[in-house]
Amino acid sequence: MRFALIEQARNRLALLIVVLFVPLWTTLAFTVVASAPLRFRIRPVGRTVVLDGNILLQINGALQALSLVIAFMMFVATVRSAPFDQRLVRAGFPRSGLALAKCSALLLVAAVVAAYTTVWMHLFWRPEQPLVLAVGMFSGAVVYGGIGMVLAAVVRSELAGMFLAIMISSIDLVLQNPLINPDADSLVVRLLPAYAAVQTSVAAAGLQVVPASCLLLGGGWALGMAALGIAAFAARTRTRVPRAGATAPSTGVEQAAPVS
Repeated sequence: MRFALIEQARNRLALLIVVLFVPLWTTLAFTVVASAPLRFRIRPVGRTVVLDGNILLQINGALQALSLVIAFMMFVATVRSAPFDQRLVRAGFPRSGLALAKCSALLLVAAVVAAYTTVWMHLFWRPEQPLVLAVGMFSGAVVYGGIGMVLAAVVRSELAGMFLAIMISSIDLVLQNPLINPDADSLVVRLLPAYAAVQTSVAAAGLQVVPASCLLLGGGWALGMAALGIAAFAARTRTRVPRAGATAPSTGVEQAAPVS
């Protein structure tokens, strides 16, 4: 796990994005967007919340920034550490231990970034349930961290991985933007990766009700994506064991008999 955390710390671009981009994006969303009231349907609890438009857009923007950063961090860390992981596996180190270390690093990084984002938003307004808001941010971060690990099994280029992460999170969160889709009544929207995170975060901002089904759905998405990420990691580090009795391929050159 220490190596996994060191790998994250070496990704200076991602750390710079976390430190600068998340505050910049959330600040712009709160100060530039109009504060006219907007309604947003929290379907799991069957209630509609009315909040200032800049608050709703800040929540949506914070989730998008956070999901992008975590997906990029996990993608880069998984790609860069792949040769070292394969050497460890060939040397007999259990893959389960490596996968557990990566999942632990993902949970720790997601918790830190989610807490940082929640505290930053808390500077502008006071959510009804700050802890539930942080949990909503955390679930979105874990889901996209798993997506980053899965993408690392598909593409090798950091540019391609970043592009795919941007496209996935843009489709996901633009379709849930309160300005575009305040009812979120489409079945497709309910199947999006960050649906539970958005619903949980908005409910925490304006309601005193804990959306338990949202939390369970977010946990399910997080576990599912983490399982996919582990499966992708296992496939990447799989070693081929030669079959017993298998002979080396012939080179077409006969060995000369020893001279007595």
